[in-house]
Amino acid sequence: MKNILNTKLKSLTKLSALSLLTALTFSAAATSPVPNQFEKPQMITTYKYSQDNYQVVDAAKMFPKPSANQVQHILSLGTLENEADYKIEIQIGQNKLVDCNRHHLSGKLDKISLQGWGYQYYSVEQLTDGPTTMMMCPDPKTMKFVTMGKSLMIDYDSRLPKVFYLPEGAELRYRVWQVKDTYQFSGQ
Repeated sequence: MKNILNTKLKSLTKLSALSLLTALTFSAAATSPVPNQFEKPQMITTYKYSQDNYQVVDAAKMFPKPSANQVQHILSLGTLENEADYKIEIQIGQNKLVDCNRHHLSGKLDKISLQGWGYQYYSVEQLTDGPTTMMMCPDPKTMKFVTMGKSLMIDYDSRLPKVFYLPEGAELRYRVWQVKDTYQFSGQ
């Protein structure tokens, strides 16, 4: 009886590992970050202006000047051949000294339509410390990028810059994703 249970347990473990490997392989093939992004010509030019050092960027001149205690982040996208095959992942957060717990920031990301133009931009009024786990951490604190909520995925569209207004001290980081495979049909 014990041998039968051990045999069944081993086969179940192998099946679980195979299922997990298949799921990971499938999801990784759907999209992935653009490989070797730093070896390619710069795809995105970034600008960062506060109220004190504001300069008009020609492609973003229609967007409002940042208000007090806000910083304007502009992502000017280079033209690509098949832009529908690309997405930009945006994370908003702060570099903080944190322990081993999972830390998040709280804030509200508003998508605002530019009056009279119809163009969209994003704004976060304030960031505060958000939820965290409460584990005991024997290791010293380290500097990490703590994010506000989940990442924002937006279409890659070089016709208009992507504009964000964030509170001072907040950072915006991004990465470009590219489709690597064609659509597959389920059940085949």
